[in-house]
Formats: sequence, structure tokens, C-alpha cells
Amino acid sequence: MNSQITRRLFVRRSLGFAASTVAITKSSPSLLAAEAPARFKLGTLVPRGSSYFNHLQMMSEQWRKAPEGGIALTTFPDGTQGSDADMVRRMRVGQLNAGLLTAVGLAEIEPSVGGLQSIPMMFRSLDEVDHVNEKLTPIIEKRMEQRGFIVLCWVDAAWVHFFSKQPLLHPADLKKMKLFTWAGSTDTVNIYRSAGFNPVPLETADILTNLKTSLIDAVPMPPYIAMAGQFDIAAPHMLALNWAPLVGALVVSRKSWDALPASTREAAHKAAQEEGRRIKADSRKEAVDSVKAMKKRGLKVQEVAPDVEAEWRTVAEAAYPQVRGRIVPADIFDTVVKVLQDYRAARGARP
Repeated sequence: MNSQITRRLFVRRSLGFAASTVAITKSSPSLLAAEAPARFKLGTLVPRGSSYFNHLQMMSEQWRKAPEGGIALTTFPDGTQGSDADMVRRMRVGQLNAGLLTAVGLAEIEPSVGGLQSIPMMFRSLDEVDHVNEKLTPIIEKRMEQRGFIVLCWVDAAWVHFFSKQPLLHPADLKKMKLFTWAGSTDTVNIYRSAGFNPVPLETADILTNLKTSLIDAVPMPPYIAMAGQFDIAAPHMLALNWAPLVGALVVSRKSWDALPASTREAAHKAAQEEGRRIKADSRKEAVDSVKAMKKRGLKVQEVAPDVEAEWRTVAEAAYPQVRGRIVPADIFDTVVKVLQDYRAARGARP
């Protein structure tokens, strides 16, 4: 008898709790949902275990702590979600929410990003790179938002240098080689060819294999990425010419971003900005450290005298009329030139 009474009391109490829960949910339908984190998937080419990846993990921890449930971020490194262009497509259809992309992928969204990277030998120092970025990124971010993407932070991997299987010094040397270019830009390939080079468009994941099989002989790449990919083992010569910066950004689809509460967005944006600054600082230091490390395992660095640099500059500047309007929108190209002219004039430097 006592057990039957106990069971009846338990059932009544359980039903009462259930009814109370339903009543709370009906009166405040967001109460329980607010506790559940938003789930984001992020794709990137950066290697697992790299400083880039580690910073993304630190950002992920801050996103988890964001208000109103935060964001549970899963990061897919090593290009497991495909190329940069593939990841942009995945974000557009909702298979990914975010990506840490190079300018190659960002240009799939908005070609004005090319003004930060795709004008060879336009920049003379990283200070100039930073100054142009400060002036240009608000314009680019607005255009990217109009195309459905939000930029959370900008990063770079310092300077791109040429790594080659044979010694390389003059532009004529490179013209004898098969040069890696990122797949997806027919205009870039055509501009290289018109300048007398022999470009071979490939995905980043195919670089090392094709260096070993001699499908390509040279690759433009920042030192840290070259070391991480062991490109220097197959291409043990590096030309110390600052060809262009390698720029990237952390972007999120606007649809995913707008679905978050305002307080969550604010905290996530702040965390991304902080880690973006750390990525940039670390990557620039790692560029120097990587060259030292690769030299210890056999890399031969070819320094560039002023007269040789002038040769390369002549070749680069000859391509500007084709870059302007084809790779980089004309208004953005002109803005970069004007900003640099003003910056150099204010410092008494040559135009």
C-alpha cells in the first residue's frame, strides 16, 4: 500500500513539474534556447598545430564564453574542406559558417581584396602594408558585407618570396622555370604569360608533390608556410625579394552572423580582433625565424642588390596596366597608388 501511495505522489509531482516547464517555455520560449550555444563550423588551409591554428583555438575558447550561450566553434584545418574557393562556396550554402581565408579566397567574394596583395612590388615595407590596409579595409569590408560576408579580422603572413629548385636571381631566370600560381584566376595566369613567365595553376595542397615531380620549379610563398609545407626541401633556393604580402582574413557568412544575439556578436568580434593582432605579430616574427631554421636544413638565400631589384620592379610595373581593372578594380588600384604617394611624400621618401 505504501509503495502505491509513493508512486502516485511521484507521478503527480512529475506531472506538476512538466506542466510548470511547459508554462515557462510558453511564456518565455527563448529562455531555454538562450542557454544553448550557436554551433559554427570554420574551414581554413592553415595546418593543425601551427600558430594560426592555435590562435583560432584560443579565439574558440573566448567564443564559447560569450554571452547568451556563446558559440561552439569547430575548426577544420589543413584544407580538409577544400580550397579557399571551395570554402567560400560552402559558406554560401550553409555547410560552413566561417573561414580563415587567403586573399585568393577572399577575392572570390570581393575582388577589391586584391588591392592588399595582388599588385607585385607595390609596397616597399610592412609599414606601408599596414598603412594601406588601414585606409582600404573599411571600404573592402563594406563591399564584402553587401555580398553576404562579415570580416572579423585581417591577418598577413609577411612577404612572399620565390622558392625554386635551381638558383634564381634575375627575372630572366624565373622565366625559364615553371611557376606555381593559385588555381582559379585565369587573369593572373594570362598576365604572367604576357610578361614571359610560365605559370602553372594548382591548388596549395598539390605544391610539394609537383615540386618533387618537376611539374613546377618555383613557388611564391611566405617563409613560414614554405617551411611548414617542407617546400624548401624540394626547392632549396630562396630569392630575398619582397614580391608582395600574403594577406588573409577571418570571415563569417552574414546569415550566420545576423542569427546571433547582439551581445554574442560583440564578444565574438572583440575576441577575433585580439587574436587577429596576435596572428599578424607572430607570423611576421615567424617569417624571420623560418628562414633561419630552413637555412640550417640547407636553404640557400640569394640576396638582392639594388640594381637587380630595379630589374624586378620594371617587370612588375609593366604588368600594372593589366592588373588594374582585371585583377584589382580600377578604383581600388588608384586608391592604393594615391595613399602610398601621400604616405611617402609625408615622409620625404621618393614617390
